Amino acid sequence: MTRRDFVATVAAAGAATLASTRTLQAAAPLLDAKGQKIKLGMDNFAIRAFGWKGRELVDYAAGQKLDTLFLTDLAALGTDSEAGGAELKKYATDRGIEILLGSWSICPTSKSFRKDWGTAEEHLARGLRLSRAVGSPVFRVVLGSREDRKTPGGIEARIADTVRVLQSQKALAADLGVKVAIENHAGDMTATELVSLIETAGRDWVGANMDSGNAVWTLEDPSDSLSILGPYALATSLRDSAIWETEKGCKVQWTAFGEGGCVDWTRYFASFAKLCPGVAVNIETIGGFQVEFPYLEAGFWDAFPKKPAREFARFLAVAKRGKPATGFDANDREKQRGELERSIRYLREEIGLGARA
Repeated sequence: MTRRDFVATVAAAGAATLASTRTLQAAAPLLDAKGQKIKLGMDNFAIRAFGWKGRELVDYAAGQKLDTLFLTDLAALGTDSEAGGAELKKYATDRGIEILLGSWSICPTSKSFRKDWGTAEEHLARGLRLSRAVGSPVFRVVLGSREDRKTPGGIEARIADTVRVLQSQKALAADLGVKVAIENHAGDMTATELVSLIETAGRDWVGANMDSGNAVWTLEDPSDSLSILGPYALATSLRDSAIWETEKGCKVQWTAFGEGGCVDWTRYFASFAKLCPGVAVNIETIGGFQVEFPYLEAGFWDAFPKKPAREFARFLAVAKRGKPATGFDANDREKQRGELERSIRYLREEIGLGARA
């Protein structure tokens, strides 16, 4: 063996030992405020390109040794019936997986609302019943998207319409023992606006599905969003975000955890553990594409007439530190799976999440 080969071999062995030690050190579980391990799961939208449903998604989640599977689209159940939902619950339970259930807009005046689901009230009632069938303690819904911020009456009118739909099904939710988790979705509501919806509808049975990636679409630092929504969180759909400045304002690209994003996840989950006891961390990686927010152009702020200056200043500070991300085909199945599985490893090894792995 040459001296050069010997040095390389020793260096490689040292690196392997360090990596092993680092993994062992990082494997210590992060406990929440109740002294419980924090469950780790996935949102099925993270691997949507595969088109998997029901048992296929359960098998994949079980293969990754996850704790929860968040089906945020009713079609992902693979069944339309409560009996079929109960069968899927048993199949998942036998494999150590807890199912959480969700769907989309329940705001009848949102541009995102789909009339082929029936009325907003019918859609919500159906989701509550299916949630009970699959054993989900929550049913996740959304108001709409950032397009709703410029509709007649603004986002406040859409919030009022959503609250009316929620209140129409309050008795059913109580009978079924299922709560409703409203997501800060696609730039529709800021964290403060979502809290106003929850408080108006009734915090005893309505809470938040906290989405760290969607927070940046309302020009919020995800850590600020956590501090506001955390006490209201019933569920989560989380991912990292790269943010960087442009001539018009900034661009955002969602990323896998720990891969060029803006969030200090060690600090984030230290706060999460205190604010969100009993709430699972569900990974919803949606990478590849970039969205520009031209806040330096006239007219942009018409959609955010009440944005607090201090809140935007903190977001701007994040953007100034950021670096551009590299885009890719967001519909590439293997890239979707790669982002999800790398995120699972990161959250286990670097943060200590997961109740059973």
